[in-house]
This record gives sequence, structure tokens and C-alpha cells, in this order.
Amino acid sequence: MDFDDTPAEAAFREEVRVWLDSVTTRLGPDRARPTRRGGERLALAREYQRRRFERGFSGMTLPREVGGGGRQAIHQIIYQQEEAHYDNFEVPEIFGIGLAMCLPTILSHGDPAQQARFVRPGLRGDEIWCQLFSEPTGGSDAAAARTAAVRDGDQWVVNGQKTWTSGAHFADFGLMTTRTNPTAPKHAGMTVFILDMRAPGVETRPIHQMSGESDFNEVFLTDVRIPDAMRVGGVDDGWKVAIATLMHERAGIGGRARDLGWSGLLRMALQPDAHGRRPIADPRVGERIVDAWLVEFGAQLLGYRAMTALSRGEQPGPEQSVMKLVKAPQLQRNAYLAMEMADAFAALMPGTKAGVWREVEHAWTFGASIRIAGGSDEILRNIVAERVLGLPGDVRIDKTTPFNQTPV
Repeated sequence: MDFDDTPAEAAFREEVRVWLDSVTTRLGPDRARPTRRGGERLALAREYQRRRFERGFSGMTLPREVGGGGRQAIHQIIYQQEEAHYDNFEVPEIFGIGLAMCLPTILSHGDPAQQARFVRPGLRGDEIWCQLFSEPTGGSDAAAARTAAVRDGDQWVVNGQKTWTSGAHFADFGLMTTRTNPTAPKHAGMTVFILDMRAPGVETRPIHQMSGESDFNEVFLTDVRIPDAMRVGGVDDGWKVAIATLMHERAGIGGRARDLGWSGLLRMALQPDAHGRRPIADPRVGERIVDAWLVEFGAQLLGYRAMTALSRGEQPGPEQSVMKLVKAPQLQRNAYLAMEMADAFAALMPGTKAGVWREVEHAWTFGASIRIAGGSDEILRNIVAERVLGLPGDVRIDKTTPFNQTPV
């Protein structure tokens, strides 16, 4: 495991810092970001993404001939680490799915016409993408898609429902899994399409979250017609395409650290509460902050291990699954501690405090969803148990049973 940048990596890191200083604002100690919503947020994000593209920092690992940066995965990670210290108008949240997952999949599995049409506009920020995999009856099982696509000449007619689709309410296009052969086992009867999110029959309903945000959506598809030219990969060969999409997430390993962490908790613990007492005087508070530090440091070491593999041209191992498995619950525990330190005054804090309390509020209300998104805790434990520790897998008859005979 290598903790230090190589001379070339250090030079690139400095190049990124200089550029970020020229186009956006570095965050202060409390890491507070201005709250923006709706059209203003999108407009600022598009402008920032266009600048990234022009500087060669968009699609860092994609080929230069399609508009990418033509760099290695380690450069992408370095860029993400540095960008996390700046107010960048939520660009990763708006464009991240397209840049990290959808566009690389089109490059690896799409035809030349799809690559020419979609990759460069997506990298430039002209178009926003979402990923339509999850369904109400599927949970974390991406292969359990029941949205049906039936061929009608050179078109496909699609009916079904997707859910928890991040950014669908402002996305232009989406990468969607469908069921095209219900008589085959679930992994063998799927096909992936590019969906125009404004096509007739597509209805997007934002899901109101208790955090006050609406990042997730339900998407209803009623007799939506998709040209066969928008099919990605072969008919009934969509599982291969879907797996490629999920694997492209590896480029983000070790990248950002934006959530409420031990340093934010320590700053809160050192401040007098409403009664003039400092929470840090309670040894139990100190113990829990130390626990938070240990989790963060352990996850950081796993990130360094993955970065070392990438810098050597190797593929990282199970680090991402393990990091998410330990960090997502810790985010909730950190929020619990912050709320306890504020005591009864916690309910009043969002209107009177800025900075770190904004992170607390977000961690408290949004933390639970992080333990589901991208694979629930239970799914990740299965992955680690079976693929890392080599333990026997669960009995799963649905892998060989025709999909239309599988109980819902």
C-alpha cells in the first residue's frame, strides 16, 4: 500500500488545485455549501461542467477522441479528492451517473452511432443522464426487472415502473433495463435501452423525502415506444450491459469525503451548549468521536489500497463494498451523536446554525437511504461473505427458473 503520490501524481494534484481555485470557491473549515434549488442549481452545474470539459477534466478516463480526458483511474480519484474541498454546485450529484456509469457503458457496449450521438454532449454537460434499474418488486436485485419491452417492427413498446431513480425529474436520457424474454431465467431475458425521458408515455413523479429534498423518483412507462436503434447490446443480453454499468462505479473509489465526520463532531463537542457546558467533557462523547475517527481512518486505508492497485494498472478488490458497509451506518451514528450533543435544542438548529449543522441535518434525514442505495447492507454482506471469504452461497432457485414462474 502506497500512501504518497508519485511525482507525476503530485504534479497533477497541484494542477487540479490551481484550476479549481480559478473557477470555484474553496470551502472553509465548516465545509458549508450554499443551498441552491431548481433552475439556478442546474444552470450553475451545467456551466461548471462545461468548464471541466473544456479543461479536459470531464470523463477523465474516457478516450480523448470522444471528448474524455484520456487519463488513468488514479487521476480521476485525485481530481475527486481535490474537488471535494470546493463549492462545485453539486455537479457530481447531477452529472455523476452519466459521467461515471451511463456514458462509459455506451462506449463499451453501444454501437458507433450511439457513441457519436451521446458521449460528447454528456461529457460537456449539455445532457443529463439517470439510471433506471430499480423496481418496486426488485429491491436490490437488479436482475429482477419486470418492466416489459415487446418488439413491434423496428420499435419496442415498453410498459412498467421504475423507482428510486436519482435525478429522473431533470434528466434528459436514462439507461434502462427491461424484460424482453419472460420465459428465460431472470439474468438471460433482459435488454437495455436508452430512454428519452421526455418521450410520450414517460411520467416522472418525484419522491418527497423527509429531508425536504426530492432527489429520487418513481418513473411510470405506459406504451412508450423506443426505436431499436436505442438498444444497447444484444437482445436478451442486457445483464452483461447492466453489470458493466455497475462496474464502472469503481472509478469513484476513495474519491469524495463530504459527509458528517469525526472532525465536524469534534468541533461541535468543543462548543458550549445552551447551558454553557462543552459536550467533550463527557468521556462517552470522546469515545464515540474516537470510534468515528477509527472508522474513517480504516476506510481511508482501504481507499489507499484501491488507489495503489489502480495506480499500478490493477483492478481493485472488494474495498468499495467493505467501505460502504462500514461508512454508511457510521454516518447515521455520527448524526445520532450530534443530535444528542444538541439535546432538545437540536430541533431549532437548522434555522439558527449554518456550516456543520447543515451536514448534521442531512446525515440525520438522508443517512438511512445511503444504506440502501447502490446495494443494501444485506446485499453487501453477501458479496463479502461469498466473493471475499469464500463462504457457501445462499440457495437461489430463481437463477435457473423461468422468470415468469418466479414468485413475486
